[in-house]
Amino acid sequence: MTVGELVDRIAEALVAPGVPPARAEARDLIAAVLDQPRFWPSAHREDRLDAETLARIDQVVARRREGMPLQYAVGRAPFRHLTLAVDRRVLIPRPETELVVDLVLAAQQGGRGRVVDVGTGSGAIALALAAEGAFDEVHAIDRSAEALAVARANLAAIPADRRGRVHWHEGDLLAPVAGLTMDVVVSNPPYISPAEAAALPALVRDWEPHLALFAADDGMALIRALVPQAAAVLGPGGLLAMEIDARRATLARDAVEADPRFTAVELRMDLTGRPRFVVARRQER
Repeated sequence: MTVGELVDRIAEALVAPGVPPARAEARDLIAAVLDQPRFWPSAHREDRLDAETLARIDQVVARRREGMPLQYAVGRAPFRHLTLAVDRRVLIPRPETELVVDLVLAAQQGGRGRVVDVGTGSGAIALALAAEGAFDEVHAIDRSAEALAVARANLAAIPADRRGRVHWHEGDLLAPVAGLTMDVVVSNPPYISPAEAAALPALVRDWEPHLALFAADDGMALIRALVPQAAAVLGPGGLLAMEIDARRATLARDAVEADPRFTAVELRMDLTGRPRFVVARRQER
């Protein structure tokens, strides 16, 4: 079967409510299984695929027909320059989360000292910082042992000479590194209120881990708990960078400003112009 014929077959199989335009989805699915760029199926329509490859693709199509997100169905997701293994134990990395890596690298002039990623999930932020930055140590914390198993496996995605600087910790927020002094605390914490679950897309609500999505106190509980802990572990001038819900941007900024140990508190925008990140500096002690 040629790639073009396979695109037609998958598009027909995937026509269903809630599935993106089926032909584009089919091309994305084939490219993801073959670990090729998105344009590859369009540029290789006449290429023939062997039976083994077709069987692998059929398995992914079957998972998608069950409603499974494409990244889970394929078993991996792109994040910056990395390709990470993902499954239902971890959130699917989002493009906006890539920007928090840019914020940290820019603020720290490429990285220095120690950075800790709180709620690491698949390890996306921590591994990108280890691969792209010059940090001496990259610590990654998650309260889910299952998520950490995925993150540890993803260590293989970064260059071998960078892997020794990554340290994994199971625990709640910053408790596992309470005895260390950090130069950066970065986090994409859960920030959705449980009351908002019904309004979420089914691809998120029914498949992604609720532990990584929802927080009490109208979505603010973990952000409010993290701020004083970050102030306690950051050294003078240390950076706090959090991805937040645009709907709670003011609340998140206020939570940081309420701690007198922080200064230079700012909201930063994502690529759509929505407030998506809070950054701040630890006061000189």
